Amino acid sequence: MLANGTAGTGISAHKRADDLSDFSDELDMIEALGVESIELPTYDMDLVVGGRIRRPQLEALKRATVGRDVGFSVHGPLAINFMDEAFRLPRHLEVLEASLEIAAEVGAENYIMHSGLTPLQQGHGIEAAYGRQREWLAKAGEIARQHGLFLCVETLFAGYDGKIHASSPSRLARELEAIAHPNVVATLDFSHAYLKLDFDGRRDDFVGEIKALAPYARHLHMHDSFGRQDDIWMFTEGERLAYGHGDLHLPVGWGDIPWETLMAECSFPEGVLFNIELKQRYWYAAQETVDATKALADKAQVIGQARAA
Repeated sequence: MLANGTAGTGISAHKRADDLSDFSDELDMIEALGVESIELPTYDMDLVVGGRIRRPQLEALKRATVGRDVGFSVHGPLAINFMDEAFRLPRHLEVLEASLEIAAEVGAENYIMHSGLTPLQQGHGIEAAYGRQREWLAKAGEIARQHGLFLCVETLFAGYDGKIHASSPSRLARELEAIAHPNVVATLDFSHAYLKLDFDGRRDDFVGEIKALAPYARHLHMHDSFGRQDDIWMFTEGERLAYGHGDLHLPVGWGDIPWETLMAECSFPEGVLFNIELKQRYWYAAQETVDATKALADKAQVIGQARAA
């Protein structure tokens, strides 16, 4: 932990070869950027097969990570969804349990999973989905506690067709408060929240919404955007960049997220990690992004343990 109470700055790795034979090279490159932590994309590493850990692949990952001077976090399967229909929830938990075991074996502290999504429907149906999520996140929190992990539930946006419901940051904060499990906290993805609020016509509420979730957010996803909907046809990613549309995962400072205001107004829990999620297209600006993120992390206001504790 750094002097100001943060865990410093991290960045998400990208998988190279499917058998992970060159993943050490990826981690070497990232360590050279001077970060304190690396987020491992275990959701795309063929580590879990039918709910069971594939041990040879996990050993390959452990060979790449062992003995390094950085910490690790893990981003597990994006499809895990505790707002899903009740009959599928045991399958989601089975995959999550295997993924948490993997995170523990590579020495991670934070395990990142997405918050729930549910079809847009009448309010009673949405509230029932929240009830399912609270129940199953509490179960998952106990598994995380047994492994010495924090389960960090990430803010999402629901896309651009108006058919799916995703939590606002303040609603996710209320859900975490209701669960009240010390190992169930938040991953605050600023760009995801920006896109969600823009879609809902609540762009002006962005800073207030972020402030509501920040005390629960042990893990941050740092990348920039303009919060604009990706709602017209584009031929190339370069065109999407030109318009500033969508979840761009830009270098910090390229979009218009008000980072300085957020650092001045938000309070984060002790041990908060500023983890960069940079699209591989923009990796040529990785050092620039690390430096900008470190400057923001230095200004962070830390209040103690995560609110859910």
